[in-house]
Amino acid sequence: MINMGLKLLFSISFFQWVLSVQSVEPFVYDVNFAGAVGDGESDDTEAFKNAWNVVCSSHVPLGIFRVPYGQKFLVQPLTFNGECRPKNITIQIDGILIAPSDPSSWKCNDANCNNWITFQHFDGLIIRGTGSLHGQGQKWWQMGCMQNKVLCSSQKAAGFAILDSKNVHISGLTFVDSRKWHISIERSSSVHASKLNIKAPEDSPNTDGICIQHSTNVTIASSTIKTGDDCIGIGDGSKYININRIFCGPGYGISIGSLGENGRRETVEYVTVRRAHFYTTENGVRIKTWQGGHGYARHIRFERISFSNVIRPIIIDQYSCPPHQHCKNYSTAVEISNIVYNDLRGTTNGEIAVDLSCSESAPCKNIRMKNIHLDYGINRKIYDGHPKSHCLSVVQSWDEGNVYPNVPCLTRKLSY
Repeated sequence: MINMGLKLLFSISFFQWVLSVQSVEPFVYDVNFAGAVGDGESDDTEAFKNAWNVVCSSHVPLGIFRVPYGQKFLVQPLTFNGECRPKNITIQIDGILIAPSDPSSWKCNDANCNNWITFQHFDGLIIRGTGSLHGQGQKWWQMGCMQNKVLCSSQKAAGFAILDSKNVHISGLTFVDSRKWHISIERSSSVHASKLNIKAPEDSPNTDGICIQHSTNVTIASSTIKTGDDCIGIGDGSKYININRIFCGPGYGISIGSLGENGRRETVEYVTVRRAHFYTTENGVRIKTWQGGHGYARHIRFERISFSNVIRPIIIDQYSCPPHQHCKNYSTAVEISNIVYNDLRGTTNGEIAVDLSCSESAPCKNIRMKNIHLDYGINRKIYDGHPKSHCLSVVQSWDEGNVYPNVPCLTRKLSY
């Protein structure tokens, strides 16, 4: 109820804001006016900067920065700062933005090299259009960390970043082949993203679709995400996150975490994932924490979700460990509680359809499942019988009816 009320309040206020913006005659400035060539080969970075300076300094209530249809614009890393004279700004992208394909040709310093396109310090921003942003990450993916120190040293490298902003609406765009994360939302509030198309090869490393951190009241809706890592990752400091109508796959699914790396205290709460479909993903809905961490993941709901040939549809993993290392058990853990799984159905390619591997030092509490049906898909002939479940350290948790496969650590509620 709290989530629904906040979502309704945000939707009404945002709708009122959009109506007020649309009633004002806008100032429109095209990047071509500032000298952009748009042939996909000439460096148009300075033209984009100059066009932005014109829009940002204009004495109007509404400014529109336009990237026109039918042209390709090669641009180096860019930062758009929202400390502008217009109270409301629209970024209209109908053309194609292209990042430099060769890592050695990136022109940036350490301060702005993490992200390709960054928007920061906005209060009232619309980013929309029919265009696309091509990160051209192929050569980055092929490089080892010895040759790729900038990217490997940063866990937050993104093709498109929203930082320290509020009242942001993103819609209609396509994001392709980012170096690392495609979209990052950090330290922001009241962000609504919809009708996005995000794609990268299944074997592309760390190409998460959307990563959310330290942000509040974020909605991701009606989007398709096909990448080599998490479709959506929800990290530390995130609360009141609504994920709705997402097609995910291939990729690693939708993840809460990972949380608590290197003993840190990290938190996530009030997350709803609803009406998602997972197709041939490694995981479906996952909560992931590191051993020895602190903090919590709580008040999380997964509802009306379908799976097609997903290896691990439902997973809680509190034993994350760096690859090729043996990690000892710790006396502390991120606490997981108040998790609801309701109406999750489909097929799995793995032997274990439900895996609740919780910490022995801080057991999962109040896990509730209802109307779960997960059966074998294309690997039905490989495994005998029915899919299995695995439980470790789950207490005070409930099977509220119609759960298949049976999850033995859940206490079955009797109906009278």
